[in-house]
Parts: sequence; C-alpha cells; structure tokens
Amino acid sequence: MDRTFLMIKPDGVQRGLIGEIISRFEKKGLKMTAAKFERIPESRVMEHYTEHVEKPFFPGLKSYITSGPCFLMVWEGKDIVSITRQMIGATNPAEAAPGTIRGDFALEIGMNVIHGSDSNETAEREISIHFSPEEISEYERIDEKFLYE
Repeated sequence: MDRTFLMIKPDGVQRGLIGEIISRFEKKGLKMTAAKFERIPESRVMEHYTEHVEKPFFPGLKSYITSGPCFLMVWEGKDIVSITRQMIGATNPAEAAPGTIRGDFALEIGMNVIHGSDSNETAEREISIHFSPEEISEYERIDEKFLYE
C-alpha cells in the first residue's frame, strides 16, 4: 500500500473541521496510520516548505502555518496520493469542485484548510519530516478485503 501525508491547517482546525475531514477519508476506505495535533515548530515548517522559502509569499505562509495548531496525519491506501488529491480539490478554492474538501470549505488560496502530498516521493519526504517510523502504526482494517480486488 502507498502512503501520503495530510495536514489540516490552522484554519481547518479553528473551524472544527478535523472530524468531518477524517470522516471523508475513512468513508472512502483509506486507513490512517499516524496522527498528531501540534503547533509545528518553525524549523519543521522551513523543512516542509523548503521549495517555497525564497518565494515572496513564504513569509505569509510561514506565519499562517505557525499561527495555531495543525492536525498532521499519515494515510495509507492503493493510489492514495491521487485519490486524496482529488478529494482535497484544487489549491485555489475558487477552482475546486463542489464535493471536494476545498470546494466545500475554503474560500481563499491562503487559507485552504488542508495540505496533501502531491507525489509518492513528496509524501515520503513529508512523512519523514513530521513522523518517526515508530509513530506509524501497521495494522489491517477489518474491511480491507471488501475494499481492494
């Protein structure tokens, strides 16, 4: 099974969307294997968003991500990166389809509720930034035999 990193950003936490978002992924049949609720330290924000550090929008992004707690998660499932990206919706909520997380809950690019890894390689990197191997639980969902061929 593939893994991905998902993070409910401070606006999603403040708006009480954690349960709704988790529920969507669970109902799809995906499996959460790790989670933590925390204010991300600046050092990890810098590492997570390393490709954006020199961009003009980065100071605002860093301020936003560190403004409150985030809910960080590792999810597992077949083709999980593409599935979760579709469920999350376009980065710009104005372009996100209704029924997606951003399409239903976000209005601005700068506060778009959730982050999801954009590739398997990015997922591996982001998971390693925020979780140690010991924090990731291996288990089989009771319904897995009804989810995959």
